[in-house]
Amino acid sequence: MIKIVLLSMAVLAAAGLLVACTEAGYYAQCARGHLEVMRRCRPIEQLLADPNLPAARRTQLETISMVRDFASTALALPDNGSYRQFADLERPFVVWNVVAAPEFALQARQWCFPVAGCVSYRGYFDEQAARDQAAALAAQGLETDVYGVQAYSTLNWFDDPVLNTFLDGPPLRATALVFHELAHQVVYVADDSRFNEAFARTVELEGVRRWLAAHGTADDWQKYQEQKGRADEFHQLLLTTRERLAALYGSALDIDAMRSAKIAILAETGQAYADLKAAWGGYAGYDAWMARGLNNARLASLATYHDLVPAFQGLLAATAGDLPAFYARVKDLGSLPSSERLARLDGYVVRMQAKAERL
Repeated sequence: MIKIVLLSMAVLAAAGLLVACTEAGYYAQCARGHLEVMRRCRPIEQLLADPNLPAARRTQLETISMVRDFASTALALPDNGSYRQFADLERPFVVWNVVAAPEFALQARQWCFPVAGCVSYRGYFDEQAARDQAAALAAQGLETDVYGVQAYSTLNWFDDPVLNTFLDGPPLRATALVFHELAHQVVYVADDSRFNEAFARTVELEGVRRWLAAHGTADDWQKYQEQKGRADEFHQLLLTTRERLAALYGSALDIDAMRSAKIAILAETGQAYADLKAAWGGYAGYDAWMARGLNNARLASLATYHDLVPAFQGLLAATAGDLPAFYARVKDLGSLPSSERLARLDGYVVRMQAKAERL
């Protein structure tokens, strides 16, 4: 899923600006990590001109070049140098994100940075460094999650490259990531990860739908719909879990009773997932995610990317699918105070529900 390693950090570190001693090392690793990514970049056009390029890689790069052009011509996403270069990092993820939350709350800890504002995760280019940070947070009594990231956006500070970390996966995953990350270049609101990620996720979903309509087969569409249906059911299961936990955390139970009730809720979620998997005919695509265990940090992280998507889809419907008009409306929302922004978005959900009831 996406995620932003905010390059204002790297720029500040590279410029040698004064920062707190405890943060200097973190900023430096951001700078080093990003510069190493950029060092490995090669123009895709140049790679495609090489007769010795392996056939599988050629097909991938030709397809992603088509996706990149489609992003600008059909989705009104920025037409710039991003995703016109390729870098093989020789590892499965470009960044590892750390998320933390209290034992009895579903709000992720925020980390704040110059220019970029506050976000609900902290990214590391080195996996062990991310796990060390998670261990330090766990020692403070927080629940943590560490997850690998396949792509990130520099918000147009640099020309973001295509990476092996997402190109070597399913083709539609790479397509979705390009649309998602370019959306971050259109609208980014400091201090509101949920707003930013749900907007990008909405553009991603609409972009994939339009891409398949233009370039996919009926079989491609069927497989995508099946995958999306499973994803929706899985996220609904976790949403229900979060709602139950939120009610528990807001109750007057003492700590021991609350802890026991929490364990029971998470165990019931595990059983509900087993039932869901059986209904899918044994599809195991979420087994690895579930095997890492459920906690508040993991559930908070999931919420960042999904909670507001229905609201943005309602706004997209209100603009009759006109993406430039949609982007303009989202920019207007981004300029509002947080409470008013969320109230307006909630209104689009209500309208979508009312429309569905009339059908």
